[in-house]
Amino acid sequence: MGRDDWFRSTTWDDTTAAVFEAKLRRARSKEQYLRIQASTLADARPDIAHTLLDRYFELPDQLDAAQAYVDRARAYLAQSRLEEALVAYERALAREEEYPNLLTEAYIALPYLVATRAVEKRYSQARDLLAKHKHRLTFPVDHFKWNAAQALIARALGQAESPYQHAKAALEAAEKDHSGFRYHAGIGLVGDSLSEVRDRLRRLCDA
Repeated sequence: MGRDDWFRSTTWDDTTAAVFEAKLRRARSKEQYLRIQASTLADARPDIAHTLLDRYFELPDQLDAAQAYVDRARAYLAQSRLEEALVAYERALAREEEYPNLLTEAYIALPYLVATRAVEKRYSQARDLLAKHKHRLTFPVDHFKWNAAQALIARALGQAESPYQHAKAALEAAEKDHSGFRYHAGIGLVGDSLSEVRDRLRRLCDA
């Protein structure tokens, strides 16, 4: 671990925790280190991530709270706590309303989660979010998730043409091999990820 990587540990044990706490005690701004370490562990060690985020929210400087709620949502998803994850994304969006210069992926993560997990009671909310934040789509993966969510929800609601159109647009976004940004060509691509959802969209197109 590099000298500046003590708050980005991908594993967690007694030794790692001791190093983190020793460094944290000497840090002037503890909030960012707690949140970044929580984010790094959210998928593999959600229990530790929650503990770190609890400490983050106890501190006064919560400028990055929207992202902390997104990290919390990922930790909940790692624990199969779907409803709590959705609530965490809602809190991230509420925080963004207060601090619109500090945005997160919650705007697309929440409706995409609703669509892919078939949370019927939240379909209306998901569609409202998709419409409200369409202008924020930036990378191919954003366009993929936006269109995938639209397609899956439209199919679930029995709409005729819309599912095919959105599914086709999502699959086209998934095939892109360039972000559209000159100096960040490989950022935000779908690549080989999200294969299960891509398969669902292909079946939808073939129906």
